[in-house]
Amino acid sequence: MKNSWVFTLLMFTIISCSSNKHPEFEYSGGALHVALDNEPSTFISRNVDDAYSAEVLYQVMECLVSFDPKDLSVVPKIAKSWEISPDGLSYEFVIRKGVLFHPHEVFGSEKERELTVEDVKKTIELICSKGETGSAGTAFSFVFEKYLMGAKDFYEGKSKSISGLKIIDNKIIFKLNEKDNNFLNKLANISCAITSQKIHDANLDQDMIGTGPFKFREYKKSTTNSIVLLKNEDYYLTDKKGYALPYLDSVIYLLESRKLEQLDLFESKKLDLICGLPSSRITKMLEGRISDFNCSPPLLILENNPILTTNYYYFNMLDERFKKLKVRQAFNYAIDKEKIGTDVLRNQYSELGIYGVVPPISNTFRGYDFEGVKSVSYNFDPEKARKLLAEAGYPGGVGFGSINLRFNINDINSGVADEFSKQIYSVLGINVNIDGSDFEHLLKDESLAKGEIFRLGWVADYPSPETFLFNFYGKSIPTNKSTPSIINKARYNNPEFDNFFELAKKSNKLSDQMNYFSKAEKVLMSDPPIIPLWYKGDYGIVYSNVRNLHFNALNLFIYTDVYIKNWSKEELLEKMKNHK
Repeated sequence: MKNSWVFTLLMFTIISCSSNKHPEFEYSGGALHVALDNEPSTFISRNVDDAYSAEVLYQVMECLVSFDPKDLSVVPKIAKSWEISPDGLSYEFVIRKGVLFHPHEVFGSEKERELTVEDVKKTIELICSKGETGSAGTAFSFVFEKYLMGAKDFYEGKSKSISGLKIIDNKIIFKLNEKDNNFLNKLANISCAITSQKIHDANLDQDMIGTGPFKFREYKKSTTNSIVLLKNEDYYLTDKKGYALPYLDSVIYLLESRKLEQLDLFESKKLDLICGLPSSRITKMLEGRISDFNCSPPLLILENNPILTTNYYYFNMLDERFKKLKVRQAFNYAIDKEKIGTDVLRNQYSELGIYGVVPPISNTFRGYDFEGVKSVSYNFDPEKARKLLAEAGYPGGVGFGSINLRFNINDINSGVADEFSKQIYSVLGINVNIDGSDFEHLLKDESLAKGEIFRLGWVADYPSPETFLFNFYGKSIPTNKSTPSIINKARYNNPEFDNFFELAKKSNKLSDQMNYFSKAEKVLMSDPPIIPLWYKGDYGIVYSNVRNLHFNALNLFIYTDVYIKNWSKEELLEKMKNHK
């Protein structure tokens, strides 16, 4: 989940208004069709811990701050400005006036729709409550539990209010127990979206009533399920010329896990963009349609950049077999990642998993010791794998038994799981049962440790190693084994790792943070709870008439200022002139 606090938006002029009476942009209108690989696991923002729910909710809900999709800088949203105390222990946010929640029958008037500072306070209290499931939501574990003063006592029922949360007029103030260099970044995560107190009191959180540029219309169940979002006519932002935002009339998500089907939809123009090509069609798409990329103006635009996403398998550390270090090391040495990269992924990745859990993108994580992490990570070495397994007491896999590999089904995940199973049996003599399901069931089983090895694709919440390494922080594990573990799903606990992780968090200098995070990851990979497989580097292809769509390292799409317009020859000449 992404340092200068200059509160200037390059694309937006912030204007508060009770209703959207601003002129419409000449090219406003139309629908954007986007594929969603899996069904969202939740429509309640504070419970979001998957990329698919986040993708939809980022269009509908808003936080105090957000990320600019062009450069991932933090920008104002519901809070129009903020101040941070010199010691980093106090954050004061000025809440914008005139922000309206989407229309809903629960509101008796437009005045009741207006977001207030009390809604902000109530949202934080909800996040810090046990909620519907009897356990903490993502945002509590991820953002507030350790840092917001009084949040833990409130969660445990020891106090009736959060001592570190104060309201003064239209300002809300957060008091922290200790400094968190990424606190502002974390508040931009969709799990911290501000919700309506009236909606919650009516037990209607599932209705997705937010303040964002689009409002939820319907979830269509058909041959291809779809989620329909419509323009929020009362949205409070305008573009720099004063035109109403958003430009689009609607955003339509088509739920399709099969990449081949997605590509067919894209080529028949039922989708406007595609992220990640089916491995069997990469050559045909990129070389067979080269004229569509090179014509003037081009029909298609290709993006290919590394993404802050790591695909890996992790061990259930409650399983007695995987408590043995040599077993986990043996599994790591047994995997031929080059074969997975060529035969299954068809080279559609930025790097194979020969590092750790943090994607090796040095221009994003400057000063990070990727080579040091690589030196304690794992290449394919079947002889060493067999030797380690024998030393652990399971020569040739005898006495180990079989294991289940849990993953969510799609063409890539299924192909990797099948190859993994074959390699483990060939090298170690251990039978791996591949157990695929839908994404929602996988998430539930992961949190409850129902299985032996699990597939996970972790998308960064903000550009820091912390967002990856926090998944293995031992102090985030629930004390009761039957309680869902929302963050540290592997239930990995290593005090040395925790120490370096905490030192990084406490460091003021970025160089010191990178140093300690690197040391934490070296400990992690010397005592691996994971098998890194590959780091994402999807091809993204979009029709050229989709304007202002920004690809970024977080794979974060925000469609507020996206519009549809065919290129004119005059525009193309101007663009070529500006690039000289």
